[in-house]
Amino acid sequence: MNASSSALPSRWERFRDSYLFYSFKRDMVAQISLLVFVALVAIAVLAPWLSPMNPYDLAQIDILASELPPFWIEGSDAQYLLGTDAQGRDMLSTILYGARVSLIIGFGAVALQALIGVCFGLLAGYLGGRIDAFLMRLADIQLSFSTLMVAIIVGALVKAIFGGETFSAYAVPLLVLIIGLAEWPQYARTVRASVLAEKNKEYVDAARVMGLRSKRIMFRHVLPNTLSPIFVISTVQIANAIISEAALSFLGLGMPETHPSLGSLIKSGFDYIQSGSWWITLIPGAVLVVLVLSINLLGDWLRDVMNPRLYKG
Repeated sequence: MNASSSALPSRWERFRDSYLFYSFKRDMVAQISLLVFVALVAIAVLAPWLSPMNPYDLAQIDILASELPPFWIEGSDAQYLLGTDAQGRDMLSTILYGARVSLIIGFGAVALQALIGVCFGLLAGYLGGRIDAFLMRLADIQLSFSTLMVAIIVGALVKAIFGGETFSAYAVPLLVLIIGLAEWPQYARTVRASVLAEKNKEYVDAARVMGLRSKRIMFRHVLPNTLSPIFVISTVQIANAIISEAALSFLGLGMPETHPSLGSLIKSGFDYIQSGSWWITLIPGAVLVVLVLSINLLGDWLRDVMNPRLYKG
C-alpha cells in the first residue's frame, strides 16, 4: 500500500509536468506580469503596515503641506516621498490604501458576476427550453446597455434615493453590486456554450442512468469541465471591474475622496494639473495602468494556454 502510494506523483509533480507550468516557464511576459500583480496585491494588503501615514486619520493630515512635489523635484519634503495632494495627504499612503480598495471592488465584483453568470449559464445550457430562452433574452437585454451606462444609472438612483452620505458610507459594497450586476452575461453565455457541448457526453448520460439529480449533475460533473473559460474570463473581468470603478469614481459616482481608490485619487487631482501639481493625478494613474496591464497580460497568456484548439504536446 505504501509502495503504491509513494509511486504516485504528488500534486506538485503533476503541476510541474503540466503544459500550464511548461508554458509559464517559457513566457517571460507572463512571469513579469504575475510578479508585478502579486507585488501590487501584497503591497495593497499590507497597506496599514507599509504606509507612512493613515489617510483616513484627520489628525495626521496637514493642510499646510498640500501640493508638495515628489522627492525628485525641487521643493519637496523628505517626509513625503511621492508628494502630497490638495488636502495635504501623503500620496504614497493614499495610493497604497486606494489600490487596496480598487482590488477589493475588482475581486468582489467579479465574484458576484461569476456567481450569477455561472448559475444562469448552467440552468440555461442544461435545462434548455423556456428557461434557456428567458435567461438568454435577459442576457441580451443586459448586453444592450454598456456596463458604464448601467453603473451610472444604478449609482445615480441609489445616490438620489438614499442620499450622498449613505452612498459614501456603503460605497464599496454598492460598487461591487453595481459592477457585478452589469457584467454577469459574459459568464452566462460562455458557461451555456460549454454546457451545451458537455451535457450530451457519455459521463452525463451515465450520471442520469444512475439516478442522480439534475442539480448534482450540473454542479458536480458538468461545472468542473467548464472551469477553463471561467478562469480566462475572470482575469479579464477583474481588470474591467477596476477600470469601471475608476471611471465611476472619476464621474463622482464611485468612491468618495475621503476613502480614496485609484479612481477617486485621479479625479481629486485632475483640477490641479494645469496649476503644476501633475503628480496628484499622474502617479495614481500610472499605478492603475500598471495594475490593469499586468492583469490583462496574464489573461492573454491564460487564454492562449487554455485554448483547446492549440496543440499541447
